[in-house]
Amino acid sequence: MKSECSGRTEDTAGRAAGSGRTDPATEVFVAHRNLLFTVAYEMLGSAADAEDVLQETWLRWAGVDLGTVRNRRAYLVRITTRQALTRLRTLGRRKESYVGPWLPEPLLTAPDVAEDVELADSVSMAMMLVLETLAPTERAVFVLREVFDLGYDEIAEAVDKSPAAVRQIAHRARSHVAARRPRGVVSPAVTRDALDAFHRAAGTGDLQGLLDILAPDVVFMGDGGGIKQAVLRPVVGADKVGRLLAAGLGRMDASSLRPVEVNGHPALVLRIDGEVDTVVAMRLDDGLITGFYAVRNPEKLSHMQRETALRR
Repeated sequence: MKSECSGRTEDTAGRAAGSGRTDPATEVFVAHRNLLFTVAYEMLGSAADAEDVLQETWLRWAGVDLGTVRNRRAYLVRITTRQALTRLRTLGRRKESYVGPWLPEPLLTAPDVAEDVELADSVSMAMMLVLETLAPTERAVFVLREVFDLGYDEIAEAVDKSPAAVRQIAHRARSHVAARRPRGVVSPAVTRDALDAFHRAAGTGDLQGLLDILAPDVVFMGDGGGIKQAVLRPVVGADKVGRLLAAGLGRMDASSLRPVEVNGHPALVLRIDGEVDTVVAMRLDDGLITGFYAVRNPEKLSHMQRETALRR
């Protein structure tokens, strides 16, 4: 279910677009809404929280004297970043009591997201997990600089630091991410081949084709949020992950698995009685599967009902 805040911001956008009313503040906000959502989502890993940040951004933007704003896009990004930083610190406390591994909220995305290779890479489940290892300000600086190509002066205003400090933070964040991000950009075709092997294993019970492309140090993470059954800690190693997959696939109806685009990359969605039950994404390095990410928490699956527009 969409959050109440999400509904309010979309109602505002709908009235502005459909009423013919000339409201410069609303028109500017609507024009940049998808960009602002993408900024907030990349900082938070939660679509529901990103929607709430957009509502808070709108409330502040609506009270601004536009005549004093030189760069409206930068001003909106600054508001969004500050609201997201505040919420990110709250999320950190929430995650400390989360049941089992915490995974980013998956988004059903349109094909044009995958066409922007840099954007798709930045919102992939694997990359979003790397961003989770950054401190809040590091994450904000990295996202604004590396994904949205904002200048250091603009970022400094958004995170309330000096440009010199932002440069140092950006360098530190880049080094941290480079050591942990997937090695090279994986083509959608390679990911689809791995997902096809998963699908075949579910349909035939023959796991060998899937096991052949598991990296020795592959990691399986499941997110049930304490609501749905899922592994309570990451499962590491090809043997252990293979046994887990064998048990899970043996209980799975392959006809309920469908390929989808999640966060700009091929993934699989499992539906039971027509409802989304599990979203499975993968990380691949050098042609081998190094990560499985299975999101089952129903509170994180509402954005799998309709495509989400992401923009830079």
